[in-house]
Amino acid sequence: MTATTNRPTTTPLGDAATGVVDGTATTPRPRKPILAASGGPAKRPSAAAHLTDADVEQLGKELDALRDRVIATRGAADAAYIRRVIRIQRTLEVAGRATLLFSKKKTAFVAGTAMLSVAKILENMEIGHNVLHGQWDWMRDPDIHSTTWEWDFVTPAAAWKHTHNDLHHTWTNVLGKDKDVGYSILRMDEDQPWHPGNLGNPLYNMILAPFFEWGIAIYDLELEAVKDGEKSKDDLKKDLKAMGRKVVRQFTKDYAATPLAAVPFGSGKQALIGTFTANAIRNVWAHSVIFCGHFPDGVDTFTEEEIEGETRGDWYIRQMLGSANISGSKLMHIMTGNLSHQIEHHCFPDLPSNRYHEVAVEVREICQRYGLPYTTGPLPKQVYQAWAKVFRLALPNRPRPLPKNAAHAVNAPVPPRRSALPMVARVG
Repeated sequence: MTATTNRPTTTPLGDAATGVVDGTATTPRPRKPILAASGGPAKRPSAAAHLTDADVEQLGKELDALRDRVIATRGAADAAYIRRVIRIQRTLEVAGRATLLFSKKKTAFVAGTAMLSVAKILENMEIGHNVLHGQWDWMRDPDIHSTTWEWDFVTPAAAWKHTHNDLHHTWTNVLGKDKDVGYSILRMDEDQPWHPGNLGNPLYNMILAPFFEWGIAIYDLELEAVKDGEKSKDDLKKDLKAMGRKVVRQFTKDYAATPLAAVPFGSGKQALIGTFTANAIRNVWAHSVIFCGHFPDGVDTFTEEEIEGETRGDWYIRQMLGSANISGSKLMHIMTGNLSHQIEHHCFPDLPSNRYHEVAVEVREICQRYGLPYTTGPLPKQVYQAWAKVFRLALPNRPRPLPKNAAHAVNAPVPPRRSALPMVARVG
């Protein structure tokens, strides 16, 4: 059996990933599993059902060794990479805002909005997301550290680290545990109960995409946990105050400072529209990338039974089966924050993002060797599949067909929801 323990709440200032907000310890939050040293769960996911306990143990050792090799070779080249990306991002942001001062001219409006959009995408995806995962903490640079970085998103970094780093990456795709499966508003798995409100799935998602940062900010408040008594109202008040401060900061920067600076040039209205558009473009892009990594065809979800007794190797398998990659160019990988390597990111969330491309080669080979699916495909295909799921799951589940030659059997078994497809069927 997998033991669990109440997560401690006395971590460094500002790390809400472990229940501390603004230096104040909160009440114990959802319990974190302790992986079993050996054995395995009573029931493994069907895609991994062919593996023995010894196979899974060996797989875990191989992936641990891969992680250790990357950690041992982190150095100056990696540090130079993230500093270069930060420098490019800040240059683009300053240039974009400066250009919007003259956005009464159409060319300046388009150029300024484009530069600011790219700057915001880089800050959120390749910099903010990865810095907040602690990928660059080893540099010991106080300006590029998970405990000090505050990103260009309305949700405070501390709140996001709790719901994302601690909860999502711990309970990846475990129904009832990982609230990222649908973000408490969308029905994204057929094992989630259907109710009439799910008919709004497509509409909810259409609204969520351009306002994604606001959806995440509300989600990070964990209103459902408050309703269930897992989070105190005092903690909610603290989180609301922190979010309020962040909203004021973001609004001042985007919707006050930049437009007001453009007023003397007759471009105040255009600058306001430009910054709003840049935020919307960033939100739609982030929404697309994240949905491609978690919801296209081939990505699995799990029951609590399937993680009970989970070992380190089983945890790796869950991360690989519960994630999907996006194929594309080097530039596309950077613009996704290297979340185009979502499988590798979920296996090794604290490794520098610029190393995922080399890790991916070995992870894919390990999947092939152990007969595990490795889901990947181009961005348009993954976006289509994720949106198709949004529409499909707005409706009640269709009756599952009986196996061939069993139509007249009195007690014919229902086919399993998760079939162990041949690997080639899931590798795009």
